Amino acid sequence: MRRYLRFIKPYKLYFILGPLLMLTEVAGEIVLPRMMGEMVDKGIGTEGAIGLGVPYIAAHAAMMIGFICLMIIGGIGGHYFAINGAVNFSSDLRKAVFDKVQTFSFKNIDDFSTGSLVTRLTNDITQIMNITRMVLISAVRAPGMLIGGVIMACSINARLAMILLVMIPLLGIAIFLLLKTAMPRFTVMQSKIDMLNSRTQENITNVRVIKSFVRDKTEIKRFGKASSELCESTYNAMKIVVCTMPVMTLAMNIATLVTLWRGGNITVAGGMGVGSLSAIIQYITQILGSLMMVSMMIINSSRASASLKRISEVLDTESDLTDENAKYKDKLVSEGKVEFKNVSFKYYENREDDVLKNISFVVEPGSILGIIGVTGSGKSSLVQLIPRLYDAVEGEVLVDGVNVKDYSLKNLRDGVGMVLQKNVLFSGTIEDNMRWGDENADISEIREAAKAAQADGFVSSFTDGYNMELGQGGVNVSGGQKQRLCIARALLKHPKILILDDSTSAVDTATEARIRESFRDELGGSTKIIIAQRISSVIDADKILVLDDGRIVGEGTHDELMRSCNEYRDIYYSQINKEKEVS
Repeated sequence: MRRYLRFIKPYKLYFILGPLLMLTEVAGEIVLPRMMGEMVDKGIGTEGAIGLGVPYIAAHAAMMIGFICLMIIGGIGGHYFAINGAVNFSSDLRKAVFDKVQTFSFKNIDDFSTGSLVTRLTNDITQIMNITRMVLISAVRAPGMLIGGVIMACSINARLAMILLVMIPLLGIAIFLLLKTAMPRFTVMQSKIDMLNSRTQENITNVRVIKSFVRDKTEIKRFGKASSELCESTYNAMKIVVCTMPVMTLAMNIATLVTLWRGGNITVAGGMGVGSLSAIIQYITQILGSLMMVSMMIINSSRASASLKRISEVLDTESDLTDENAKYKDKLVSEGKVEFKNVSFKYYENREDDVLKNISFVVEPGSILGIIGVTGSGKSSLVQLIPRLYDAVEGEVLVDGVNVKDYSLKNLRDGVGMVLQKNVLFSGTIEDNMRWGDENADISEIREAAKAAQADGFVSSFTDGYNMELGQGGVNVSGGQKQRLCIARALLKHPKILILDDSTSAVDTATEARIRESFRDELGGSTKIIIAQRISSVIDADKILVLDDGRIVGEGTHDELMRSCNEYRDIYYSQINKEKEVS
């Protein structure tokens, strides 16, 4: 729990004033029944006795009104500070969790799953916020009413108060048993929320694919199954909570009936006034009500503790990609030379086969490296090691002669521009998306980058031009347009190393040729690494790597590979034959 104190500290005034102001409500709840009882017994009088009359009643009424006013002020103030404390605490906690997620490597994110992280950032923190608010309101109020009520009831009639001394332990045991059953069920419920969120995110993100394959009914069934599982787990957890209220109500009614029976006999015998009996009944109601409040607080705490555990898992996770041990944290990528020395890599430690096996090559600054190979040969995995999206398992990846692990992640990734295989644009204008490459770029620089990527033409044809709003993921532009915008965004970064991971696959060959030409003109001093399926995309590269099953099976220029590499020739002739068939 110590780690959460830093989120509470800025709002400690709220956390102190909230419970303190609730004490005024507690004082009123404790005092008012006794005052009411005295007003009845002494003001109105009982059988055989004359009351003190209207002046006494009026004076007590005025005092009671004063207490009620203080209770209102304290109650409103207590709720105000409790809500502010809980909301601000949870907001800072959510920011901290989000900041932590931003430090995660791809592997860390894969370990949690996107849906689970979304649930933890939303539903779990909401649960923590709710219990924090409840605790600030009830942590002092409920025990105060319980202790104060017992003391006041004992002071009026100790024999009647004995009923409480029997009832309270029994209720405590019942609540404990309920909580012991509820806790694991809440943990299961949160995991089912993860699954439902993942299913929802996947369906909404890929809705076009679902519709194009007419898989609506299938996905509805899968979603229905996830929803049913959540419903069942929620029911299993909530039925325990539902049992709490009847148990508490039954105990309250039994205690009230016993008190009325015994207290009525005492009152008839003249041992206690009607007002005092009424006060004791109110105290019993308050005490059992405070127990109910405590039980609900504990039950909600059990659910929140499951959420807190899940949040702690995120905060405790250390990214497997850090620059804490970097030797040259201030060093920048200045030339763009890339070298792999006996590099091997696999995504999971327990996986037997490596994705990349003993890879070694050198790319000189300013040159163009083409990488080609069949699907699954390890092309994307290879280039992701350069900006340290993953780390090599064996060997070294060097940039400008320095191991990438010795750079700060920021400086390394500032020097590397990467257009991933899956092109992603964000909600906002085209101009906003372009500024991911350089947030200080003016519109003329944005247009120049777009021209180099062959994107300025179609952007200018839009009614709002660069101010056109893109839908989530850039759904309102075509695949080829999206690729060119992503290339322009990377060009705006002016990287020393530019990596294009099959990022022109949706672009026609003529446009692709113009993009390659602009690379030579605009990024003459930058190293270009191009992954492609089409040999025409890399045919003019200074060097081409041919990958097969995670190994380099060919290295050289196009002409050299045509003479020495069977795999390269097979790819070349298969593509040439396809082009002839199409023509």
